[in-house]
Amino acid sequence: MPLSRRLFVACTASTAALASAGLPSPAFAAPSAAAPEDADPRDRIPVGPDDTAQDLVRKASRVRPTERQIAWQRLGRTAFLHFGVNTFTGLEWGTGDEDPDVFRPARLDTDQWARALRDGGFTLAVLTVKHHDGFVLYPSRYTGHTVASSGWLGGQGDVLRAFADSMRRHGLKVGVYISPADENQYLHGVYANGSTRVPRTIPTPVPGDDRPPRRTYTLPATDYGAHMLNQLHEVLTGYGPIDEVWFDGAQGRIPPDKVEKYDWDSWYALVRALAPRAVVAVSGPDVRWVGNEGGLAREDEWSVVPVAEREYGRTDYALAYDAPDQGSRAALEAARPVADFLQWWPAECDVSIRDGWFYHPEQQPKSVERLTDIYFRSVGRNAVLLLNIPPDTDGLLPAADVARLREFRERVERELPEDLARGARTVVAPARVTVDLGTAREADRVRLAEDVRHGQQVEGFVVEAYDGAAWTRVTGAGTIGASRILLLPRPVTARRWRVRVTSARGRVRIAEFGLYRSRT
Repeated sequence: MPLSRRLFVACTASTAALASAGLPSPAFAAPSAAAPEDADPRDRIPVGPDDTAQDLVRKASRVRPTERQIAWQRLGRTAFLHFGVNTFTGLEWGTGDEDPDVFRPARLDTDQWARALRDGGFTLAVLTVKHHDGFVLYPSRYTGHTVASSGWLGGQGDVLRAFADSMRRHGLKVGVYISPADENQYLHGVYANGSTRVPRTIPTPVPGDDRPPRRTYTLPATDYGAHMLNQLHEVLTGYGPIDEVWFDGAQGRIPPDKVEKYDWDSWYALVRALAPRAVVAVSGPDVRWVGNEGGLAREDEWSVVPVAEREYGRTDYALAYDAPDQGSRAALEAARPVADFLQWWPAECDVSIRDGWFYHPEQQPKSVERLTDIYFRSVGRNAVLLLNIPPDTDGLLPAADVARLREFRERVERELPEDLARGARTVVAPARVTVDLGTAREADRVRLAEDVRHGQQVEGFVVEAYDGAAWTRVTGAGTIGASRILLLPRPVTARRWRVRVTSARGRVRIAEFGLYRSRT
């Protein structure tokens, strides 16, 4: 979601001024000419067990997002579309031996999907191009378990093509989910067959291959890893620009003595080569899973977190994936024995509008109140919301869900209407930003953001209102990050408002300070 107000403010001050503000000088001190603050900024910085607590905080303050991560964090609301053979079998996790002919959406209309998502305030949609069953929503050269083996449109259909074209036509970005697990390829002796990693040429030619000669890539992979690489190549070269590639870490439901070690490094490398603007989520280096499927971020969600690099280059959590704290000073120290890097790895909050991920006719969408609460506890806590809306057996988003998306967007607009601080007189001082609204105005919502191009620095802040005689605390919290929304328990009336940073890791830049009076 685009920020409503930008105040790109560099909070710098002399040591004396900082001392008078009650803050330690390292938090807001101007960088010296010999050691500029942004010298060698990186999205991941190595750490080790010998780093002191101060070393860890200093390194965390220097971690910066990539351009693709900055663009992704501004999206706010994104959509998931779970659609495939499970839609028709009633399963959530398919078996891989489904008859492809069960896939027969009688009225597929991806323009209807796109209109509903656009009208719901969404900015990007991710389609399950392949779920764990291995059924593929486009006619792949590398498997027969696809729409081409269905009677739908006489075997000539291509859901991915229709989806990508519709999303772009209606102004949405395009994401693809390609499950690492593949029950069908296990049944065909490819997945978890014990093959070794050897160099593979991608794309691998197949009989009757009509693709014109183009660049090939030699990457290490198992038999199944090569299968995934070939499918990634098809998707990333045949369907226009892709903005998000979504992997989970699921293993197939196979015997316990079988395992497929995923070729993450090769998959990441091919995505970077073919879709350089795309973020790789959530088993990927750009975006992490928040740790639950309820759509809820932590009260203080950090984009800079300790990570461990697992086998074949997989980016993984240094702490437990559902740890209540991923990035505070205490978390950095707790992860010190096992962390390999501090990394910009922002959170994505996934949740379904219904109880299941795939469509089930007996289920109903969540209430507007529930969705709005999820919004404030995801987008309002420095995360991006990924809301699943499953198409039905006709190939349409259900009417009840479409209506709920519109109601959800309208509710958020009533919660955050006109920014009262837009155009207000702004005064910047060390560790604080003050706005003068010109006249006393009533507000009950506060929206803040850091300029995350320079990292995530704020560890604590308060919002205060001037009552004519003194500044009074209205609310406060720990982190800000790319987006922080605070709901006041009751409206507060004041002409002058300020945000005051009480603790920070490095030089703070406030990018947004918005005030709102909800109309709910």
